[in-house]
Amino acid sequence: MEKISAYILAFNEAEKIADAVSSVLWADEIIVADSGSTDRTAESAQSLGARVVQLPFHGFGDLRNRAIKECHHEWIFSLDSDERCTAEIRDEILGILSSVPEHDAYLVPRRNYMMGRWIKGSGWYPNFRQPQLFRKGAMRYDDDPVHEGYHLLTPRPLGRLQGAIWQFPFQNLAEVIQKMNRYSSLGVQKLGGKRVSMGSALGHGVWSFLKHYLFKQGYRDGWAGFIIALGNFEGTFYRYAKRYEEMQEWSAPPTAPLRRPPPLPTAAANPAGAAERATPPSSHPQ
Repeated sequence: MEKISAYILAFNEAEKIADAVSSVLWADEIIVADSGSTDRTAESAQSLGARVVQLPFHGFGDLRNRAIKECHHEWIFSLDSDERCTAEIRDEILGILSSVPEHDAYLVPRRNYMMGRWIKGSGWYPNFRQPQLFRKGAMRYDDDPVHEGYHLLTPRPLGRLQGAIWQFPFQNLAEVIQKMNRYSSLGVQKLGGKRVSMGSALGHGVWSFLKHYLFKQGYRDGWAGFIIALGNFEGTFYRYAKRYEEMQEWSAPPTAPLRRPPPLPTAAANPAGAAERATPPSSHPQ
């Protein structure tokens, strides 16, 4: 059977990393590509037998390419810290590697959970990112800062697994806001030098909301679907609004230093003036 390396991207994921690593203990090697976590992410992963490598973050595409270089085996399984491999996917992968694989890269369906429920609308199921099971050298990620694309380096077509991994993208609503802010900032880099306006920012944001809530049937998922659509509105709006902010080069107006004003003249400093003020007006004959 072919050996397989599993790599996991992580940054300050102490509350999630143990579950992610535990779901791939069946792999021959586990690599956690950490981008300078300041919590106990690295220690938690190491305690479960993962090899932690520190890779500075220059964008997700670049990070994935460098993580692949750290893997020692011919086959690679890619997992994020908010994803969990399932028994069905494990068995399917081991079955593929026990014979001659028909493909060099496989898409892996994801089943997303949010606010305690499986999200079936919003374009979240079946949900795929880049191929997550692939032969080393069969693909390369684009050097995009976020939502990175990929290029197949093999003439063989993509395969697709039948099961699904689980993803828990947000622990709470605070994380929705945090990710929206971070990803919208990274998304500005993908816009490059594109000229935008606040009107276009609003238009793109509204379209993103409608696309996820109506056309991708986010309304089927209750309040979770509404939050997903709203998060997409905010992320898209702020991506363009932040680019507009860059174009304007706004800055605060210059402020002159403020010092205490000089004291007003006193009687001691101007006796003549004081005497004049003390002299009553002269009387005039009637």
